[in-house]
Amino acid sequence: MVLAGAVVLLLAVGLVALMVGRPSSASSSARAAQSAAAEGSADAGFARDMAIHHQQAVEMSFIVRDRTEDEDVRRLAYDIINTQANQRGMMLGWLEQWGLPKSSAEPPMTWMGHTMKPAGDGSLMPGMATTAELKELKAAEGRAAEVLFLRLMTVHHRAGVDMARAGAEKAGTDVIRNLAKGMVNGQESEIGLMATMLKARGAQP
Repeated sequence: MVLAGAVVLLLAVGLVALMVGRPSSASSSARAAQSAAAEGSADAGFARDMAIHHQQAVEMSFIVRDRTEDEDVRRLAYDIINTQANQRGMMLGWLEQWGLPKSSAEPPMTWMGHTMKPAGDGSLMPGMATTAELKELKAAEGRAAEVLFLRLMTVHHRAGVDMARAGAEKAGTDVIRNLAKGMVNGQESEIGLMATMLKARGAQP
């Protein structure tokens, strides 16, 4: 009888410990809500705009990869393709995880407090190449393609750094803040590299 009572007591203690240790569904939902970005947030705006910005950087890198045999330029192009395609996938994945659409009717960079109007030249945001510049890059070969790519990507990166700094400052989620900080460091390093590569080709940024 004493043994049976002890077993019941142990089971009761274990059940209480299990109930205390298990987070309630309400608390789990609250934590999920805190970590998710809302529509109209800087996090959502940054993810959408930078995904578009990155898409063009990847496009330009694929173009120059096929327009030159220079190993240094091709290596840089591969690095940009791999890094920015991966980051773009992460940002689009977070939007999906947050239950938000991947596009918005709001003009680009609204989350930064900027009012962007279509320039009419194909460039959607500061730093992005125009339709004419992309056409010129596709037609160029060799050194001409290298110099044009390095110049266009330098301008592209400078604007990307500005946007990433704003994202790191305004975002409410750790994932966006950390990604944006990493973008600033990575793209500033590549801007320095491209300046050196342009100088080696007798060209200015």
